[in-house]
Amino acid sequence: MTTSEPAGRPLLERNTLRFLCSVLIQGGTRGEICRLLDPNVFQDPLRRVVFEEIRELGTIDSRRLRELLPARVTNRGFPDFDIHAFLAPQEAGEMEIDQLFESALQLLDLSHPNEETLHD
Repeated sequence: MTTSEPAGRPLLERNTLRFLCSVLIQGGTRGEICRLLDPNVFQDPLRRVVFEEIRELGTIDSRRLRELLPARVTNRGFPDFDIHAFLAPQEAGEMEIDQLFESALQLLDLSHPNEETLHD
């Protein structure tokens, strides 16, 4: 990846958050990715807050995460947060999860610009 800004940065951020909320990944995987991701890589304030809350919730079940997330994001100053619209389409299929995972990997690369690529 080059050091220039990816053309679809908002899409990368959104896809990464959809990936982190997916029922197709384990809580431990979510926790590890959240540990590696720098919150500052999220340029949009709402997406950064959503990420921070996902990280704070830790390795809980993804269904429970999606139940708790709206109130936590609202409490952080986004009263009109609608998780269904934010994560639409709500469920990612197994084929789509690869694309969402790739977005997370690209943001991980942006979180650690001076390190070797985390994936190939």
